Amino acid sequence: MAAAAGPAGLGHAAAWKMLGRRMEGMASAAWVRCLFTRSRIPDSVFQPQPGDHEKYGGDPEQPHKIHVVTRIKSVIGRPYWEKKIIRDLGLDKAHQPRLHKNIPSVNSRLKVVKHLIRIQPLKLPYGLPTEEEMSDTFLNSKGELVIKRRLKPVEQKEIKS
Repeated sequence: MAAAAGPAGLGHAAAWKMLGRRMEGMASAAWVRCLFTRSRIPDSVFQPQPGDHEKYGGDPEQPHKIHVVTRIKSVIGRPYWEKKIIRDLGLDKAHQPRLHKNIPSVNSRLKVVKHLIRIQPLKLPYGLPTEEEMSDTFLNSKGELVIKRRLKPVEQKEIKS
């Protein structure tokens, strides 16, 4: 009987009546939190799978060097480690693209939050910009780094009469 006693030596049924309906939901949610931790998720979720390249249109022989990463879903209600990865990658605001290197350390973090983000390769349709052109470049929604060249004024020649 002592093992079944709740607060102040009451039984569980009496304790729930005393706490009321509102506390019942809060108390039952406490044990769920300890079940949903990263250590209980199988490691196979975080390992690369053979069909990933075909699924996302990538070429394993010729990988791109830079990812254009955009957050497309909210992190509200997501686990703490996903929120931390999103914050560390600089994806605090949705639909704001960020550039990241295509290296294993970054790719492993991107794989954990791949359901919240869109990953595209950086495309350079006009080639790599020079130092002078860097101020005239912008990143469009397709992941292309576009150089918008501005016209320079032409020097007027003097007319001799």
